[in-house]
Amino acid sequence: MKPVSLSESSLPAQIWNSALQLDNIPVISTQSLVPPGARAVVIAPHPGDEVVTCGGLLQLLSSMGHPLQLISVTDGSASQPGSQQWSEKRLSVFRSQESVEALRRLGLPMHSLKWIRGGFTDNTLAEHELELTRFIARYLRPADVVFSTWAADGTRDHDAVGRASAQAASVAGATFNEVPVWAWHWPARDRELIPWHRARKLRLDTWTVARKSHATHAYASQLDGEPAIGIAPLLPRILLERMRLPYEIVFV
Repeated sequence: MKPVSLSESSLPAQIWNSALQLDNIPVISTQSLVPPGARAVVIAPHPGDEVVTCGGLLQLLSSMGHPLQLISVTDGSASQPGSQQWSEKRLSVFRSQESVEALRRLGLPMHSLKWIRGGFTDNTLAEHELELTRFIARYLRPADVVFSTWAADGTRDHDAVGRASAQAASVAGATFNEVPVWAWHWPARDRELIPWHRARKLRLDTWTVARKSHATHAYASQLDGEPAIGIAPLLPRILLERMRLPYEIVFV
């Protein structure tokens, strides 16, 4: 599978807003997902994925005093090849600034947050999966609870990071959870491809949802695209709409 295109984003019949199974996903508490005292590690393929995947969970864990570690696999500088407005050189500076602002909007403790930047290149992660696995494994501990993108999410980078993170967590003896991003925007006919038996729903209050949405909008370089030359927004309107749902879903 692959993410829906910008033109397809206007279609209502996507999994996230049509699948009846969503209503029946068991609810999980933050304490059950991440036991007291455990460190949570969020592995993001690109800057912004940590907010899109689990910006609500990050807020809840931070408020409970859990130690947090973020791993940004790429710096996002090669995310928009061919762009006239967002060259690789400009994004190499801008994307890191966007990430700092987004995490600040989430209310995370920037002075104590452990944040690792991998420096890998966008759109090449599948070709460097073994190296990526070894890189991630260096930063994991046996008692960690790890979150990363689902290995069948539908984009090469997300899938590669999901596989590498799962393998690294296995090597380290850490608990691993997957978070789908683009899979929710597959056509409704593909809903049976979702592993519903593994899905758990983490409820978010109104304030947590609002902060998550506000943080997502910090990624200004990802919001508009360049329609005149065929570059769609990397954070399309339909994804931003889904960010306002009062829950996040994790595959355990």
